[in-house]
Amino acid sequence: MGLLANLPVGLAPGLGLNAYFAYSVVGFHGSGIITYGEALAAVFLEGWIFFFLSLLGLRQWLVRIMPQSLVLAVGAGIGLFIALLMLYRVRGAILIGIFLVSIISWPRPTPVTYFPHTDAGDALFDFFKKVVTFRPIGIVGKAIDFNYRNGKVWYALITFLYVDILDTTGTLYSMAKFAGLRDPVTLDFENSTIAYCVDAFCISMGALMGTSPVTSFVESATGISEGGKTGLTAMTTGLAFFVSVFFAPIFSSIPGWATGGALVIVGSLMIRNVKEINWNYIGDAVPAFLTLIVIPLTYNIAYGVIAGIVSYMLINGIALALRKISNDRIIPPNYYEESEEWVIPPGSIFPGWINVFRKKSDSDKVYETEMTNAHQDESSPKESQESEKKALTVVE
Repeated sequence: MGLLANLPVGLAPGLGLNAYFAYSVVGFHGSGIITYGEALAAVFLEGWIFFFLSLLGLRQWLVRIMPQSLVLAVGAGIGLFIALLMLYRVRGAILIGIFLVSIISWPRPTPVTYFPHTDAGDALFDFFKKVVTFRPIGIVGKAIDFNYRNGKVWYALITFLYVDILDTTGTLYSMAKFAGLRDPVTLDFENSTIAYCVDAFCISMGALMGTSPVTSFVESATGISEGGKTGLTAMTTGLAFFVSVFFAPIFSSIPGWATGGALVIVGSLMIRNVKEINWNYIGDAVPAFLTLIVIPLTYNIAYGVIAGIVSYMLINGIALALRKISNDRIIPPNYYEESEEWVIPPGSIFPGWINVFRKKSDSDKVYETEMTNAHQDESSPKESQESEKKALTVVE
């Protein structure tokens, strides 16, 4: 993402999707609708479908035509989501720094230790003492089962696809907006097609590694809030992830209350979007509020987007129908004064690479037209001469 799209966004298995993957699709001890390997196959194919949708520009267009009140609410809802998740883990103190708090939490004979003298604490401490370790990809790396003859695999694939379209697309777009990279006119951001394609490609590659759908993760906002605006931020994150593979005992022993404070602060920064939402008209305010509140309460960005879009269509659709039927005699309060006009942003629905070919074909047509006209102009004197000769012959 950092190298190709130059965006400060990291990728990892999605929080809401991995819960759906584990508990609803695969089930406890494989008691779900399909096996673990078949679920990975559904994710693998979903990634490639996602890739072609991104290549055609449909994902970009979907988020660009969303009402602005909902776009702002998604960003603010993600901020609440981050803060709510961390509030369950923060112990009420303002943290000086992640590593300082971690070091304080590692000694065992303290009341704030991460390794209490319990069975769970002993297991955590035994793993922590290894410091450096490496676990090769064994079972999960070859678990994928391409059994597409099972109809339930396609059911899981469709579910993953529609949730990912809303979840991943909304997250990536919100991160780009939070970083100030969105064009205020076209409502798109630079290299969006490449970013969405990279995002989709990683879904399929993650399935080969045994993981649930990979997505642009909301914690990218922490790096953005510290000033990260380019792909160098994401590449640094990737390098840190690579190092953490070998130092997993150390990094996995960082307590949740050490990282939570930073994310709560980031959540408070992202929720500033609410001041730009149009709260003066019910058709904009209610969908935005539902989006804002459903995301953190359901732990799922897609559910919040669905709630916002459906409520927006219902409220404004009913208002539009009443206006048409009553010939503008029945209208919501403050409709003409306060409602936010829904507009299709300027710019093509197609991504840049398709527009290049379209421009070439258009230029070819123009060239052919010019050549035809020029040929006609050249042939016209000859035709006039021949007509003059015929006329003289007739006269003679």
